[in-house]
Amino acid sequence: MKAEGKNDLAERTKAFGLAVIRMTDDLERTTSSIVLGKQVLRSATSIGANYPEASRGRSKPEWSE
Repeated sequence: MKAEGKNDLAERTKAFGLAVIRMTDDLERTTSSIVLGKQVLRSATSIGANYPEASRGRSKPEWSE
């Protein structure tokens, strides 16, 4: 994989996380939107948090674990 592709994916995951943060900030303050907003926020931002760890795989067996 080219370094540009890795950097592009890192930037896209960061942009996605920031977009979800802005979206959850704009939700109404109802009980259901707060609960669901927190859930969406955690799952969406975990993509960016897990990407560096996943991209450190060095061999095929590390990808299949």
